[in-house]
Amino acid sequence: MPFLKRRQTTEPLVKLWDKKAQKYQYTGEWMDNEKHGKGTQVWKKTGMIYDGDWRCGKREGCGTLSQTDPQTKGYMRVYVGSWRNDKKEESTKHYFLSAFYEGQWRGDQRSGRGQMQYENGELYEGEWLKDKHHGEGLLLLANGNRFVGTWSDGQKNRHGKFFYLDRGQLYESFWVDDVVKCGTLSDFGREAAVRLTVYPIPKVCLQDSQAVLMEAQAYFTEDKEKSTETTIPSHTIARQYVP
Repeated sequence: MPFLKRRQTTEPLVKLWDKKAQKYQYTGEWMDNEKHGKGTQVWKKTGMIYDGDWRCGKREGCGTLSQTDPQTKGYMRVYVGSWRNDKKEESTKHYFLSAFYEGQWRGDQRSGRGQMQYENGELYEGEWLKDKHHGEGLLLLANGNRFVGTWSDGQKNRHGKFFYLDRGQLYESFWVDDVVKCGTLSDFGREAAVRLTVYPIPKVCLQDSQAVLMEAQAYFTEDKEKSTETTIPSHTIARQYVP
């Protein structure tokens, strides 16, 4: 009777580990056949390298993630800080030499409070959600002007104040999805402005505010007296109870 060789359903471990070795290289401590303790891992395809703490096969604790610089061919830091369950936690992430993020993380995304320095010189400091500005925040532009207000899904929403410090003006406005709907422009810090407007914005005020207040109070009093006379007839007031 001929012997039939059964087809192997699972891949041999030697081939499985050989494939993993082609993807990355790990040098460090082990426990129970898992990366545990101090160690360094290099991803050969992407050129990323992690150096730091491991726990049960995952990045856990303090560690630095770096990537290859295409210009210098050396390594530059991408993320420096704490890790939990193989995800970034609260710390600093370096994007480029002149751009970095420092703050809180959730699910490997910027979430919570944090500060982001951009390459173009802008700086955002405030609340984040899923890698976008979300909540209260301050955006400092490269020219010194700044916006303070509320953000939603990376866009300006609801009330905000735009400080044009270069020309000494303040724009208090209401925004919907990064588009301003209405606002009020007034002079602010005009004496320290670099590019002054030709004419200052005049203040809107009453010449005699006390007189206007007294007139409004008198109108309210007269209106109340008329209402009382209308709703309460005179014969009702004079009525007596006779047993």
